[in-house]
Amino acid sequence: MYISEVYKGAPEEARGDLENRTYEELNKLNIPFERVDNDSVEAMEDCVEISEKLGAEIRKTIVLCNRKKTAFYLAVLPAEKHFDTKTFCEKVGCSRVSFASPESMEEKLGVQPGSATIMSVLNDRDRVVQVIIDREVADAEWFACNPGANTTHIRMQTEKLLKVFLPHVYHKPIIVSL
Repeated sequence: MYISEVYKGAPEEARGDLENRTYEELNKLNIPFERVDNDSVEAMEDCVEISEKLGAEIRKTIVLCNRKKTAFYLAVLPAEKHFDTKTFCEKVGCSRVSFASPESMEEKLGVQPGSATIMSVLNDRDRVVQVIIDREVADAEWFACNPGANTTHIRMQTEKLLKVFLPHVYHKPIIVSL
């Protein structure tokens, strides 16, 4: 798998809409980040080498909804952690959830399966998606994810994500042990 050297900041060339907006917002908020470009990845197993190169684990991001499709959640977990719907519902206080459809992901967050990222809350203009972050992720020094395309990954301090970025985009995360 191709993985570039580690770069500081945004690339010089324009990228996709969400990726460009991610860089713009991080720069506007003075949140330093590092970046690698890589071959397209479709599964968490493909991210192991990228995590090693960045020095931070790429986080698993899952988009969920309730049965009536009236409540949407973006859950962020450690890469190797198994997602358990029963535990999730107990901790978050919701009824049964399932994976959001590709259509719902596109409509609410502007992403497709395989490219979900916490940065997609930039597309949640109506603020209908609740961000849920696993305690283990919230307590880590570094946070790594894709910036809106699965051909690039970034790393930043988790504290900056939680205390600067998410409040700036009007998303208050619920932090629980999943």
